[in-house]
Amino acid sequence: MTTVVHPGDSLSGRERLVYVLVLGALTALGPFTIDLYLPAFPTLEHDFDVPAALIQLTLTGTTVGFAVGQLIVGPWSDKVGRRLPLILATGLHVVASVGAALSPDIAWLGSFRVLQGFGAAAGGVVAMALVRDLFGGRPLVRMLSRLALVSGLAPVLAPVIGSQLLLIMPWRGIFWVLAGYGTLVIIAVFLWIVETLPKERRQDSGHSTARQRYHAIFSDRVFVGVAIVGGMTFSGLFAYLSASPFLFQQIYSFDAQQYGLLFAVNSLGVVFGVQASSRLTKYVGPQWILAATTIGMLACGVLIVVLDSAGAGLWGILIPLWFFIMCCGFSFPCVQVLGLNAHGHEAGTAASVLGAVNFGMAGIVSPLVGVLGALGLSDAVPMGGIMAVTATISVAALWLVVRPRTVPPLTN
Repeated sequence: MTTVVHPGDSLSGRERLVYVLVLGALTALGPFTIDLYLPAFPTLEHDFDVPAALIQLTLTGTTVGFAVGQLIVGPWSDKVGRRLPLILATGLHVVASVGAALSPDIAWLGSFRVLQGFGAAAGGVVAMALVRDLFGGRPLVRMLSRLALVSGLAPVLAPVIGSQLLLIMPWRGIFWVLAGYGTLVIIAVFLWIVETLPKERRQDSGHSTARQRYHAIFSDRVFVGVAIVGGMTFSGLFAYLSASPFLFQQIYSFDAQQYGLLFAVNSLGVVFGVQASSRLTKYVGPQWILAATTIGMLACGVLIVVLDSAGAGLWGILIPLWFFIMCCGFSFPCVQVLGLNAHGHEAGTAASVLGAVNFGMAGIVSPLVGVLGALGLSDAVPMGGIMAVTATISVAALWLVVRPRTVPPLTN
């Protein structure tokens, strides 16, 4: 007889599959909102007649909106339940997507992109909180690894899909597609997502106020450390995302479809990393996986700078870049499980802080690629340099703050 320790333990295989599919769609909404229009950057630059740096700021605005939205939606979901914040925030995303599609200039587009990010924030943070409501220990690792696969794949697959959409529609059509996606998410929540946070659990002793919930997570050294590791890992990935439209389409003359194919190949690195990571946690603690991958990301960032400066050309960028993205895939589920495993009482708040740190740091770091490029640094050096710096901070946070030897093992 199997003992039911967490609510999700009693779910059938079919019910778990439904949760994986719907929560995966929720998790992907944010990254798709941010990255689906990346292949259109050169077109936007031409249509609005503005510098590339202003186009990159619309990406920054979306990530900042996403970060702020998570900080609001996560604690709100701990207070009122998961469904209501999810439905209302996603409704805002749909309205903002329509506004972006109709934007007459770059200022309006940037404003609606911030609102889009804010509205899309609910999907990722509430999906993680729902999983933590239902699971713990190694079952939590397995479920989070599936969401991490989606959240890791979505940023690299979104430009692939965006490049194909540009074959059949103008760039404004991408935002109409996002509005439709958000509408489908709302319908799916109505049909298949039940409330996983009952009223009695919203008032647990010691966790009923926002102050108590934030105190619980920020007094946890492991949480703080892995939040920094996660934020720096995501920032390194975003350095690639923000630099790649100009690096590969302008310097290396890729068309939109070739650029999309490049993203598809790189997405295999995320798939391999996430799947291998979730299996390795049966034998190796997630903190030790992070110990290896942070060093791997540092080595790859340095290699990109060195090889590009030495004139190694396109392959000197692509090979270490693929391994950097693979290391990101290894890291994503480890960060999530270490951050959430000890915080079932404040899962929404913990998930919101993890997400806000990820996208907030990425929103700050990614424009630096454009700034360094404007200073005359060649080709891939700005991108690789920022990857190396973010990986260095990750290594320091892991060993000085998390301290892998002090992390307790996961339960079965």
